[in-house]
Amino acid sequence: MLNNALFYEKYNEKIKCFLCPHNCIIDKGQFGLCSVRTNKDGSLKTINYGEITAIAKDPIEKKPLYHFKPTKNILSVGSFGCNFSCDFCQNHRIAHNKPKSDFLSPDKLIKISLDLKNNVGIAFTYNEPTIWYEYIYDVSKRVKENYPNLSIVLVTNGYMEREPLLRILPYIDAMNIDLKSFNQKYYKKTCGGNLNNVLRTIEKAVKKCHVEITTLLVNGINDSKEEIEEIASYLGRLDKNIPLHLSRYFPAYKMNYPPTEIDVMIRSRKIAQKYLNYVYLGNIANVDNSTYCPQCNKLLIERKGFFSKIYIGDNICPECGYDLQILL
Repeated sequence: MLNNALFYEKYNEKIKCFLCPHNCIIDKGQFGLCSVRTNKDGSLKTINYGEITAIAKDPIEKKPLYHFKPTKNILSVGSFGCNFSCDFCQNHRIAHNKPKSDFLSPDKLIKISLDLKNNVGIAFTYNEPTIWYEYIYDVSKRVKENYPNLSIVLVTNGYMEREPLLRILPYIDAMNIDLKSFNQKYYKKTCGGNLNNVLRTIEKAVKKCHVEITTLLVNGINDSKEEIEEIASYLGRLDKNIPLHLSRYFPAYKMNYPPTEIDVMIRSRKIAQKYLNYVYLGNIANVDNSTYCPQCNKLLIERKGFFSKIYIGDNICPECGYDLQILL
């Protein structure tokens, strides 16, 4: 659905978009890098408002979110388009194409979420939520005004300008943010973005909502000991209780490097654990991803795949009293 877009200025017949740090200057009839925001007769429009390409009830652990509403389900929805161009994109069919979509009004989406059993809210995921901004903002605002116990989650690359981020954060309960690397050259060459803008999003978000971080470790590119240490020490300085998900790369889209070695994944986890209390491994079978108290090592949440069992009644360790910062 064609809809009015936010965050832009007119420059004669051109438009400059301020939604994400690309700040695209768009000629009449053309699109920005995201492929969904267009200059239509001197006004910025978005073509994916309410357009759903994927919808499913998922375990919240699948986002991945391990410390936010564990054992619950969440209605996950996505549209099309992206403001990154990652060579390894797992969802390139919707991120870099325009597949079939169906329109769902904000009220209809909220109703679907309310009607589902054991569902804690709505997660905007699959493609990049940033470029679906207007729809997500409308849904999130209505949810918080009318159903404050319903949670809103963003699974995002974090590539959003400061003003849009600060406007939507009051309506967001949790975010999983991709920190794809700690190297600006990698961000520019492999993803088409800028590291510092993502770091700014992380730093703003951790003050306003629950945040977990995912880093996809690509074989021989961003999986060095030094880079893992940089990522983990940076997050540790913000908050040692931020969960970090180190995910194993497999060949996808334009990238055909071999899968990241399991030994490298295990080594990376040990390095990150020097700075962070909670580090998990993704895309690896038969690995222990249960949550233990960082102070006394008591088992708190047992996980097998995306299924969890909780051994705590609140976010305080029943054994030693440590503040776990887990939102049940």
